[in-house]
Amino acid sequence: MLFNSYLFIFLFLPIALSGYFLMNRLKHYAMAKYFLIGMSLWFYAYFNISYLGIITASIALNYLCHLLLLKRIHPKTVLTGGILGNLAILFYFKYFSFFVESISKLAHLDAFVPDILLPLGISFFTFQQLGFLIDTARGGVSRQSVSDYALFVTFFPQLIAGPIVSHEEMLPQFQDISKKSFCFAHFYAGLRLFILGLAKKVLLADTFGAAANWGFQHYASLDALNTLLVILSYTFQLYLDFSGYCDMARGLGLMFNIKIAVNFLSPYKAVNIRDFWDRWHITLSRFFTRYLYIPLGGSRKGMARTCLNILIVFLCSGIWHGAGWTFLLWGFLHGVFNVLTRIWQNAKEKRKHEKPLPAQKDSPIWQKRLLRGISVLLTFFFVMLTWTFFRADTIKQAVDMLKKLFSPLENMHRGFRVQKEIFRAFQLPELFYILKFFKLDTLPLGSCYCMFLFFAAAIILIFFCKNLYETENSHKPRIIKTVGLSVLFVWCVLSFSGVSTFLYFNF
Repeated sequence: MLFNSYLFIFLFLPIALSGYFLMNRLKHYAMAKYFLIGMSLWFYAYFNISYLGIITASIALNYLCHLLLLKRIHPKTVLTGGILGNLAILFYFKYFSFFVESISKLAHLDAFVPDILLPLGISFFTFQQLGFLIDTARGGVSRQSVSDYALFVTFFPQLIAGPIVSHEEMLPQFQDISKKSFCFAHFYAGLRLFILGLAKKVLLADTFGAAANWGFQHYASLDALNTLLVILSYTFQLYLDFSGYCDMARGLGLMFNIKIAVNFLSPYKAVNIRDFWDRWHITLSRFFTRYLYIPLGGSRKGMARTCLNILIVFLCSGIWHGAGWTFLLWGFLHGVFNVLTRIWQNAKEKRKHEKPLPAQKDSPIWQKRLLRGISVLLTFFFVMLTWTFFRADTIKQAVDMLKKLFSPLENMHRGFRVQKEIFRAFQLPELFYILKFFKLDTLPLGSCYCMFLFFAAAIILIFFCKNLYETENSHKPRIIKTVGLSVLFVWCVLSFSGVSTFLYFNF
């Protein structure tokens, strides 16, 4: 079931909210918890009923390991078995077909490649449970009831595409009696987050996605300008789609008085690639830091070992995102640039301590802003280029597109023109009628105005506006704001016929 669907908004969500708070009001706390678990399983099973068996088996396996670990019954064996069991399930559904295909090609065999259905969100709820098991083995988790654990795993706002929440931030909230009463302030804040996230997805991400999808399917016909527009469209689409989902998840959580972890903090404003990963998919970075980077030695065993650990983490991040060489290369590139950034920053810090510079006047503010702006643009440019590998079907396709991007003079004789299929992706009927009303469509480049409008809106929103986390505490219910949110919500609902699933459902 999609957040951006009539069924979810007008049937599922009202039933879930009213049923949960009504049962809690009658002090049937256990029944309310089971009701929410049942609703979450309905939400998950709506995509495919067979998913229910997979997620319930996963919950049963991990909860059993949790109990055995608490009783200290062969803890190392249980933990190893639990980790391998989770990874085996993930490997089978997500990577087995890719593994068979790759081995067949290397060995020049004509092997049958099974077409295995990928359960939605399996990477997210598997990592969530792995973290829970490891923390149990470390002594950081007390015994949890099966209902609390099941709700922790299945809570529908973050079940399909994260954030990857941890037990210490979720379980105490589920058990807090004070959070079981309806709170209008939380509901309004959650509704605001949900609507704004919905707008990012439905109005912006899906529109950029239409241009990106056409461009990647017909990349052979693109020139440098159109390749740039296609890659830039995907860069905006991916961020707006995934962050929009996370905003909606956090908004839905607040409606139930549950605070879900922030997953994005304006990542395209990052000044270097390390800063980017402090802002992008924050909960995934947190997971890899806690359960892979630090156990490998982190930065405690010298620079060479630190660099190796960083590369391992980013290769694993690439593999986590998808079964394909493109994802592996994408992770490797980010790992290499993270290593280079770490080495440069450490060398800079070392020089600073070895040869302290004499006191100097601070640089003018304009100079600092200029340097920061250049750093942001360079980081964004690198991230944008590497997204090409993330989105492309093959490494060859990505390389061909980047060659086109860096060969602007190749098709200069044809002139720099936006292909009609690209700018048509941005011609939403409601916007086109507005342009027509003001007769802007009759002006030169009139058909491109919608495209210019979308790119301008995305650039302003991403680079110059505060993110929703920075503004959520400053927004109180006001008539004008409520009317604005209502108009935005209606616009989104009227656009549901053309929406797509969330990109991170595939991961």
